[in-house]
Amino acid sequence: MQNSKIYRYIAIAAIGISFTACSLPGVVQKTESNAVPAAYSTNGTQQDTINSAKLKWKQYFTDPDLVTLIDTALINNQELNITLQEIEISKNEIRARKGEYLPFIGLRAGADATKASRNTTQGALEHNIDIVPGKENGEPLQNYMIGAYASWEADIWGKLHNAKKAAVSRYLSTVEGKNFMVTNLIAEISDSYYELLALDNQLAIVKQNIEIQSNALEIVKLQKESTRVTELAVKRFEAQVLNTKSLQYDIQQKITEAENHLNYLVGRYPQPIKRNTQPFVDIVPNAASTGIPSQLLANRPDIRQAELDLAAAKLDVKVAKARFYPSLSISAGVGYQAFNASYIVKPQSLLYTIAGDLAAPLINRNAIKATYYSANSKQIQAIYNYERVILNAYVEVANQVAKISNLSKSYDFKSQEVQALTRSIDISNDLFMSARADYMEVLLTQRDALDSKFDLIETKLQQMNASVNVYRALGGGAN
Repeated sequence: MQNSKIYRYIAIAAIGISFTACSLPGVVQKTESNAVPAAYSTNGTQQDTINSAKLKWKQYFTDPDLVTLIDTALINNQELNITLQEIEISKNEIRARKGEYLPFIGLRAGADATKASRNTTQGALEHNIDIVPGKENGEPLQNYMIGAYASWEADIWGKLHNAKKAAVSRYLSTVEGKNFMVTNLIAEISDSYYELLALDNQLAIVKQNIEIQSNALEIVKLQKESTRVTELAVKRFEAQVLNTKSLQYDIQQKITEAENHLNYLVGRYPQPIKRNTQPFVDIVPNAASTGIPSQLLANRPDIRQAELDLAAAKLDVKVAKARFYPSLSISAGVGYQAFNASYIVKPQSLLYTIAGDLAAPLINRNAIKATYYSANSKQIQAIYNYERVILNAYVEVANQVAKISNLSKSYDFKSQEVQALTRSIDISNDLFMSARADYMEVLLTQRDALDSKFDLIETKLQQMNASVNVYRALGGGAN
């Protein structure tokens, strides 16, 4: 008879499991794609596998002043340190998830005294009202207990283990997020550093032009005294000198802001930035090797981060799916319990319990369904994000590769333009002195020469930025 009851309970549990397993809601299925083109150029030229992303950032950036700034930023940058704390938070989440599928064991001790109401069944028994008339016992009943207890949820469907694995993936994702921040931080500091060098050189050029224009102004004043030119020419030359002098303060303001931005990135208050003093146009950009596009999947921290987020989202779907199945919980306890403290350690006071609990959702599973649908939608969202990050990485590298090539050609022509206009200043001055050119030609030549020098520095800055950005786009600096 007893066995038949057990078999009946097992049959009921099996029916419940079959019902929940066969009634899972349907969801949209999608598989991620990580395919990339074979080359970065549109002509499909195959590249070799040498990749600058494998270089340590100190091997790629060799300017000692720049290296010092980056080293300081990797220690002091506040945003980076905030991200490091997020990593610690994710690490603690792993501990929490791991603890959920391990048994909970604790110690418990207690003491209480209870006096029941006389007008209750328990109170009547305590006072012996009906048992021995006239003899009542109204003392409170005491109770003492000490023991250990344990509870454990059997992870039959892998729900708790998958939740822990999802937490591990998210922890690793935050590590890759930190690595991605490092690559961007190194690139931003380098870009700002080269911008500062470019501004220094622009200021030097402006000061040279002020000297040249001031000398030309003095000559025009002498010619005006000899009636070779009018007061109009003197005023135009004077206006040109004043315009150039005002320009140097605009550049000085930009230098101040660039220095302050660099100081902010390295996590300190404004102070002078030690930097390279050689002519900016003489700096040679690093020649980056791009390797092949498929290497982005391993080298780019943001791609690895998106991949880990996707893995966590897939595990979340499994966790949500497991909620439809029955869960088995086991609890146990052992200890001593007695109504008198002197009896607490006697063998007769030994108490132990063990219990199992099997529960499965059958009706009104809307909350579980909603969690399951949301987890699946987040998984699909993570797939799209993974594919988006790969596409963005490829486009970034392709753009920088094309930019490096085009800027190299542009810089050659800009250099020739500067040489021609620099030479034309002397020619225009000679022609003006011999009355074969008017003062407007001299002024326009000086202005064009100044603009061309500024354009040359700007092109050089873009070259340096492209060299930095292609290293970042390839995933360099994360290791």
